[in-house]
Amino acid sequence: MNLIRLFALTALVAATGSATATSFVATTDAVGGAIMESSDVTSDISSSLNDDKLVRAARDDAAAFVASQGGIRGPQLEAALQHIRQQAPQLRADDLRLAEAILAR
Repeated sequence: MNLIRLFALTALVAATGSATATSFVATTDAVGGAIMESSDVTSDISSSLNDDKLVRAARDDAAAFVASQGGIRGPQLEAALQHIRQQAPQLRADDLRLAEAILAR
């Protein structure tokens, strides 16, 4: 009887360790994918708006917006965000990602 319990306990521990490892791998893959997607969007935005005077003028407002996690929204940033969305309506980035892209160029 003790041998059966020992075998069952060993099987349970092995299954638990495997499930935990699989869960960890899936979580890190999902987080890594989200970071790469965000990075790609930021890179695409910044490269397409490199020479835009309206966007360049919004750098200070974008810095304040990013530093405050969206709490400070200056008028030049608002104008630049509207302009970017008109120029590239296919972008699905939120305001924070667009502000980061303005700073990244």
